[in-house]
Amino acid sequence: MRLNGSRYEGSLSSSSTTEADDMIETENESIRERVSDLEKKVLEQGDEIVCLRSTLADVLRRLNQLEGSRPVTTPLKNGSLRAVGNHTASNHVSSVVPQKELRYRPVADGNGKEPIRRVPSYQTPSSLPQRLHKNFGSLRTLNRFQQDTESSLRRRVVHYQSTGSLHSDSPSSSSVSPVPTSPSPSPTRPTAKTPPAHSHAPGSLSLSKRWSSTGDFNSVNSPSHNSSTRDAAYNEEEGALRMYLRGRPVVLYAPSPLVDNYDITKVATPPHSKLKLDWVYGYRGRDCRSNLYLLPTGEMVYFVAAIVVLYNVEEQSQRHYLGHTDDVKCLAIHPNKLLVASGQAAGHDSREGRPHIRVWNSVSLSTVCVLGIGEFERSIACLSFSKADGGALLCAVDEAHDHSISVWDWQKGDKGYKVTETKCSVDTVVAAEFHPLDRNCIVTCGKAHISFWALDAGGTLYKRMGIFENRDKPKYVTCLAFTQTGDVLSGDSNGNIIVWGRGTNTISRLVRNVHEGSIFSICVLKEGSIVSAGGKDGRLIQFDSNFQPTGYEAQIAEHLGGVRTVSEGRGTQLLIGSTRNCILIGSLDVGFSPAVLGHTDELWALSPHPSLSQFLTAGFDKIVQLWDSMSRSVVWSKDIAEQAQSAAFSPDGSVIVIGGVTGRWLVMDSETREIYSVHTDGMEPIQVVRFSPDSRYLALGSRDNNIYIYQVGEDMRKYSRVGRCTGHSSFITHLDWSADSQYLRSNSGDYELLFWNAGLCRQVPQSASMRDVEWFSQNCVLSFSTIGIWPENADGTDVNACERSHDSRLLATADDFGKVKLYSYPVTQPRSLSHSYGGHSSHVTNVTFLFDDSRIISIGGKDTSVLQWRIT
Repeated sequence: MRLNGSRYEGSLSSSSTTEADDMIETENESIRERVSDLEKKVLEQGDEIVCLRSTLADVLRRLNQLEGSRPVTTPLKNGSLRAVGNHTASNHVSSVVPQKELRYRPVADGNGKEPIRRVPSYQTPSSLPQRLHKNFGSLRTLNRFQQDTESSLRRRVVHYQSTGSLHSDSPSSSSVSPVPTSPSPSPTRPTAKTPPAHSHAPGSLSLSKRWSSTGDFNSVNSPSHNSSTRDAAYNEEEGALRMYLRGRPVVLYAPSPLVDNYDITKVATPPHSKLKLDWVYGYRGRDCRSNLYLLPTGEMVYFVAAIVVLYNVEEQSQRHYLGHTDDVKCLAIHPNKLLVASGQAAGHDSREGRPHIRVWNSVSLSTVCVLGIGEFERSIACLSFSKADGGALLCAVDEAHDHSISVWDWQKGDKGYKVTETKCSVDTVVAAEFHPLDRNCIVTCGKAHISFWALDAGGTLYKRMGIFENRDKPKYVTCLAFTQTGDVLSGDSNGNIIVWGRGTNTISRLVRNVHEGSIFSICVLKEGSIVSAGGKDGRLIQFDSNFQPTGYEAQIAEHLGGVRTVSEGRGTQLLIGSTRNCILIGSLDVGFSPAVLGHTDELWALSPHPSLSQFLTAGFDKIVQLWDSMSRSVVWSKDIAEQAQSAAFSPDGSVIVIGGVTGRWLVMDSETREIYSVHTDGMEPIQVVRFSPDSRYLALGSRDNNIYIYQVGEDMRKYSRVGRCTGHSSFITHLDWSADSQYLRSNSGDYELLFWNAGLCRQVPQSASMRDVEWFSQNCVLSFSTIGIWPENADGTDVNACERSHDSRLLATADDFGKVKLYSYPVTQPRSLSHSYGGHSSHVTNVTFLFDDSRIISIGGKDTSVLQWRIT
């Protein structure tokens, strides 16, 4: 889940939020430094203890042979050996613990080599006990000290492979972990006031347990900032796996049947099942123009997220062009009506997500060429094929600071050829069009300007600015069109239509106050009439070729938004794209009806119907929509006047609970849409809502770190609060109920996995005792069954959601990179293989299986899209 800039950040002001984040980050950095220093000290003390033990063993042996003449060897503090007399010391040192062999890591010299230095001693054999007697006071004190040390070391003895080093760099599955430097797997994470991570709290991992690891011990002991499954280690005796997220340890307990046979190094294969994009709900009209056209195939072509959709309304079928890796921002149709050009924004991946243009075949959906990879800075704002020469050229405008305009010979080579490029305007450019009759003439418009460009034979662009009368100069020139005689039409933010004479940069006619507010689109129909559309007033007005009103007008319903773009359809039909991401089809004399509906703001809430092929979505646009996956349409929509963060159907499907961003949550009838009651818990977003399988309880996870438990009445309408589960140190992200409705497990923003007795609202302190609980769902992204969904170097927010299929064979995940992934369930092996699918351009916020496991639904955050995938 992308928290920095994506998720709701509470009610604090931006400045105070930034200041608080800085303070928290500073404190966390301080804690990490202190823990690192403590870890170093523990390792140093471990070396000293080993050396001291060897010293004491030698001392005791020598005390019994004070009259003997054999030379004495004493280990130095650094682990080297001091030879007494002229004899060479042995590398093998006897231990106080029988049958336990230790190896030392010698101190490296200045050349990086690690020889064992043998330093001759100038002490006599008899001087050693005298010095020890002086230091300890008496032999009795020495013996008592030795016994205490021996007893302690028996408890703390550490085993290593015979690699000749104190801290093995290559442990095998039979090697044993050194002193753990991570917090113990207790149910609650220590805070800054708790003992350091290596303290021996009850329930901590035994120091002599056997571990197998996917990485080396150096990585385990000193995890990198973003270490993850690469550094995972498995304790064979405890049956516990330890992994790291953003440097924090997460301990997960294996179910009993897996404890003895679990192999952390095994690679899990992807499932046999795959996904195919079945349907795309939504359209991007809120901030993009000229993005809706009718193809000769009878299909509308438009885009949402990273997908260009070809939708045949009559046949109720969709096809999808999936060549893009991030937000598609503009479209252009070739004069042959067969080829389409689409431009995208910069994406997540610095290599594959670079802004570029793709020209593709609308029949075969095959890519013809890819233009401008590495040439554009931000995103492609406008595209247009040349008309007068049959579409040989393609012009594009980049949304960079200077809004550069470039002209491409797109058919030259595999990557096309850039004919020319120049600065277009420092102000926003919203449209660029080749003139339909004059070769090499381009018109652009935007904030306070309209420009007329001429491309000469040498490939140079010359610009003439349109000349406005001062009193009529608009703040924005918002759209362009061309009459059949070649005059240029522009609509502006004053609601005026201006006619520019063909070949000139001066106004030949001004039609004032056509609309209230901006004119977002002008469409010149084949028979010569002109239709203008208003973004604010939602009106469509038709004029004849002389700009005399024909009397035909239409008004778009207010809840559908203003008109963003108008395109000519079949016969007298018009296609309307609205500012609220809807597409309408109709005519001025009959009226318009919606063909595509969508959300207009961030989407987070998703819930499948428990027994029907339907699902619910809700988001920050305050709209709740119930969709039918079979008819691929909206069953109903409702404005709840509250930004929605989460949602859930009751087990019988009769009731829906919607969690809001202010701590309010609603109980609604799923058929009549009647709101039964409104409740409030805290003042932070209700991040997750879950009914228990037996319908007796409702659990709500809040951003205030608490889980609120309610008892549900028999009619599913009454809710009585049982209590509050407190214990998490960060906001709640995911919840699961046990199959018997007795327990809950929860994930939080700081990568905790805690367990709860739901009826008592009490935490279950021993996580190991919950290893064999059967869970009704798999929404928690941190569990033993989801180890493999975490990529290397994961920061803990990369995977936003996961869901298990009802037959427990598959697991789907939604991540921050616009991907939906499909795994074989359970995903218990680190770095498990999966099938990955693109389409979303923003972070994928949620994913779910429909009740019969026939399809998967995923929703995007900022891209507002809803994608329906068929499982094949």
